Amino acid sequence: MNIAIFEDAAVDKLAPITTSRPAYAIQCGAFRLIDFVGQLKSNTVAAVRPHLESIQERDFSFAAQLDTANAKTLVLNAQVAPTVANYQTIQQLMAADDCVIHGPDQSKISAAVLSTELLTGDDWPKNLPAIVDAANLPSAGTSLDIFEYPHDVVRLHMEHCEQNLEFRLLQNQYGRLADGVFVAKKSPPTIDPTAVFDSSSGPIIFDSNVRVGPHCFFRGPVYVGQNCKISEHSSIKDAVTIAHTCKIGGEVEGCVVEPWTNKQHYGFLGHSYLGSWINLGAGTCNSDLKNTYGKINMTYGDQTVATGMQFVGCIVGDYAKTAINTSIFTGKTIGVASMVYAMATTNVPSFVNYARTLGQLGLLPPEIAVTTQKRMFGRRNVDHQPIDSQLIHEMFMLTEGERPSGLSSQPIAF
Repeated sequence: MNIAIFEDAAVDKLAPITTSRPAYAIQCGAFRLIDFVGQLKSNTVAAVRPHLESIQERDFSFAAQLDTANAKTLVLNAQVAPTVANYQTIQQLMAADDCVIHGPDQSKISAAVLSTELLTGDDWPKNLPAIVDAANLPSAGTSLDIFEYPHDVVRLHMEHCEQNLEFRLLQNQYGRLADGVFVAKKSPPTIDPTAVFDSSSGPIIFDSNVRVGPHCFFRGPVYVGQNCKISEHSSIKDAVTIAHTCKIGGEVEGCVVEPWTNKQHYGFLGHSYLGSWINLGAGTCNSDLKNTYGKINMTYGDQTVATGMQFVGCIVGDYAKTAINTSIFTGKTIGVASMVYAMATTNVPSFVNYARTLGQLGLLPPEIAVTTQKRMFGRRNVDHQPIDSQLIHEMFMLTEGERPSGLSSQPIAF
């Protein structure tokens, strides 16, 4: 059977997370959807938004087209969350007859099994709803959890982190360091003997070449990815997954951190999502709980969405930066490539210098973002390619509607 992953128009509601990455590459519980799909060993194609096509071609290995020798194809929405429960459902679909799974909105397709010959045109992702309707597919009688809004990534991460980490341990890549604490067998981590572990609520996993400084505390479920550095006196606890090559310090609770991101110094980060190539200045803290202890509403564009969650921190897009001692209010989003100073009391648009509490809000031109990008890549010995610069420029144009008109590109004056 083929697998065809697709993004539909609703993927834009996941901004700023998906402004710079395909939805199938969102980390949740130490997995991405593409990681689970890769374990199925099927001929897989993927259709993403135009500005991500070059990035996909470079960073992911997909087939050029569907294999017509496979009579059936599983089409899978890229917003399906990477949970063990979803993976088990996808496995069942691989052996199922023609069927469809709709999302919370019945017009949204989460997954479907149908004849490959129906998907032979290049525009099948755009026409998929009509194709499914015309095929009159029966319901699969089950459901899949999907990321509808950015806060869903934090919610589903919290709900499924422990089970996802238990699944990771089944891959037999880790040895036991202590009760409930596991380390990579290949290139094992260096963990200071003063580190303290509490695995009573879930496993704690350290991948290859991790370095843990003195006097750190870990309470599971926790996953620390390859080549990460955990600074001395850090507290990492209660459903935290950190992707590869990050530097993390201070107190981190209930968070997803994507690759190449630094939160190296003291400060609290709770119930939040950090994209890639982010740097949080020393003392940066966020709030994840209202003073009223009530449920949190999120604002996305002109829409207010009830999360049903008591704890929601911040959602930070790729390449964003904060200055020292920045404070981020409860349930705020910070757009891609923005720089934040002092207090973020509102959502921060993409590509701005944000110091609103100090009376300043300015444009951050894409040329400045590219220069910063090149410097960051150089510090990590990552090859900077033209498509990386191209992505910055295309994201700048795509996010134009987020920013107030008439912003000056003069630097912040302090």
